[in-house]
Amino acid sequence: MKRKIIILLLLLSFPSILYVFLTTGKHNFVRLPYYGEKEIAANGKDTIYHTIPPFKFVNQDGDTITEKTYDGKIYVADYFFTTCQSICPKMATQMLRIQEKFAYTNGLVQILSHTVNPENDSVPVLNNYAKMVHADTKMWNFVTGDKKQLYDIARKGYLVNALQGDGGPNDFIHSDLFVLVDKEKHIRGIYDGTKIKGVNDLIDAIKVLMAEYIIKESGEEKIKTKK
Repeated sequence: MKRKIIILLLLLSFPSILYVFLTTGKHNFVRLPYYGEKEIAANGKDTIYHTIPPFKFVNQDGDTITEKTYDGKIYVADYFFTTCQSICPKMATQMLRIQEKFAYTNGLVQILSHTVNPENDSVPVLNNYAKMVHADTKMWNFVTGDKKQLYDIARKGYLVNALQGDGGPNDFIHSDLFVLVDKEKHIRGIYDGTKIKGVNDLIDAIKVLMAEYIIKESGEEKIKTKK
């Protein structure tokens, strides 16, 4: 618990994150929104939010990556392809900022980049690309797999492309969006991954989300202690 409080204090040392706390009320603080459709649970009280569906891909090291890989993690997802010469280099540069900013979290904050061109972006190609962009692959995975699944989860899971498609040979997604996903697989923010301001906002949002969990988990620990 002491470690969580120290991390919270470090987060609050940044002026951009001070708005996480309001002056009214002991436990009132700004929370990030939830994206996607939502519904009311059968009890009529709880809200069921959109979640990232199960997936199974292969990363740059040939390891299987699933949604369970990110259990208990906060992660940023995007879509790219290794031969892209337009927006993808800009996105990789901005992802490096996120990697550097949150390296201190020891794996709590992760990055997941999906190829939109699995026919070309094989495991060796992704491995070389990861090295080229100076990715720390303990924190940042590049994945390939079945094109239909990659495209379906882009549209229906991460909500990065509103256009319909079948994942076939003529289907193509080219998105500049970074998607922030919380520990429960809910989308908590969508940002322009080619713009410095957009990624600045994402960095602040990650800090807010980390603070949200620290406060929540500290409260749960106090309840357990009382019991």
